[in-house]
Amino acid sequence: MKHRFIVVEGPIGCGKTSLARLLARRLGANLVLEEPEANPFLPLFYRDMRRHALSTQLFFLFQRLHQLEGLRQPDLFGRPTVADFALQKDPLFARLTLDDNEFGLYTRIFEHVRPQAPTPDLVIYLQAKVETLVERVRRRGNPMEASISDDYLRAISDTYTRYFYNYDQSALLIVNSERLNFVDVPEHFDLLVERVQSIRGGREFFNRA
Repeated sequence: MKHRFIVVEGPIGCGKTSLARLLARRLGANLVLEEPEANPFLPLFYRDMRRHALSTQLFFLFQRLHQLEGLRQPDLFGRPTVADFALQKDPLFARLTLDDNEFGLYTRIFEHVRPQAPTPDLVIYLQAKVETLVERVRRRGNPMEASISDDYLRAISDTYTRYFYNYDQSALLIVNSERLNFVDVPEHFDLLVERVQSIRGGREFFNRA
């Protein structure tokens, strides 16, 4: 694998964790997953976003930084790594939920710790319509996510779209996941793996008509 560190990203409900698991298994890679259940502030955040946004955001920042320790100087002869998050995207959520003073504090902390996190070799960005995201979140029935509003999902989706429109830190594969089912249709997953193994840099798109 020429890509030693692959990240699957996208808004809530896009299927990034499921795809990251499949990719790690197929590529024989180490798997690093977000651990939202370990964040004690997250259930409080979903009940009162304004009150608990800063504590939730800072916990996630340091949790993710800890998870990515050791990847800055990867073993070129060891296994690659697949993750379902990139530390670089943390400010997206912070800007949505923090007031100006809190965001200023968060930004100073983020800029201090950011150099400790590795840059992915390849980012796979999963896109889906907001209606699809809403349906998927409701279908999986996570109690913590029950209070997530459609407007919040729309804001997250729009923020991701703007962020990746200008993204140039690594190779980027933009995947329209509306008509792709990587979990239940092996042919879809096989096609994606072929693209992952062939992409060399820049920005590419993967879609199914």
